[in-house]
Amino acid sequence: MAAMITSDPNVMMGKPVIAGTRITVELILEKLAAGESMAQIVASHPSVTEEAIRAALAFASEALKADVVYPLSTPTK
Repeated sequence: MAAMITSDPNVMMGKPVIAGTRITVELILEKLAAGESMAQIVASHPSVTEEAIRAALAFASEALKADVVYPLSTPTK
C-alpha cells in the first residue's frame, strides 16, 4: 500500500501524494477529519480510490511513529 504514496520535489513541493495525482496525504487527512467519508472523497476526486485513502492513512500512521517530538502550542488567554 505504501507504494501508492509518493514524494517528488517537483510535485506539490515534495509533500507526500497519492501516486499519479497531486492529491496530498495532508488533504486526505483534512477531509477525513472534517467528517467527509471515503465515498465523498472519491466522488470529489475520481483519481483517488478507497485503497489510496487507506494507504494515505497508513502512511500518516507510520510517519507519526518516528522518534520526533511535535510540540503543541498552548492557547494564550
